Amino acid sequence: MMKMKEYKIPNATAKRIPLYYRYLKKLEESHVERIKSKEFSRMIQIPSATIRRDFSHFGELGRSGYGYDVSYLIEVFGHVLNTQVEKPIALVGVGNLGKALARYNFRRNHNLNIVCAFDTNPRLWAKRFVILSYKTYLRCRNVKKEGVTTLVSTVPSKHTQDVVDLAIENGVTAILTFSPNRLRVPDNVKVQYIDLTTELQTLIYFDENFTSTKQFNFGE
Repeated sequence: MMKMKEYKIPNATAKRIPLYYRYLKKLEESHVERIKSKEFSRMIQIPSATIRRDFSHFGELGRSGYGYDVSYLIEVFGHVLNTQVEKPIALVGVGNLGKALARYNFRRNHNLNIVCAFDTNPRLWAKRFVILSYKTYLRCRNVKKEGVTTLVSTVPSKHTQDVVDLAIENGVTAILTFSPNRLRVPDNVKVQYIDLTTELQTLIYFDENFTSTKQFNFGE
């Protein structure tokens, strides 16, 4: 089976693969065995041409006039996303947002699992695990021992760099942060930023300036 690293996949395509996988799983749950790009396009609101172009990076996944076999696409993209292997995740910051993430814990993706959480206040409550001081916990060997290389940070912007530095010292190489501040990290560390304010402002702008969703495609 193919692996993503064997192909030169554009960043935009790589970002859409999880979305494709999620909706393909929904189709599978609904007992849909085959789907065409136009039908899939209406479902996920991404142009069918973009879908076909993305899929083409992984070889001949479908046939003209027939469409795509849902189970095969799930197999391909599941392997690309490495969904067969559980990915332990550390959560830093257990305020309101952190608690919500801890409760949710990626329940629709069984391979993603928050295994530890820490905060400056270790007395905070969280379901399923004990909250530990992040400075104490990140310096322990437990992070490396449990194979935690992915971190989700919800701490305030002014503390994010300190938290990230400690995490990187203990083997973290993938970071999802809700702080808009750009972080200083080594080349081998990947950072994904979620800036809710910017996303909301973008949405409002296009709502006020575009009369049709066809004039702007958020999937591109």
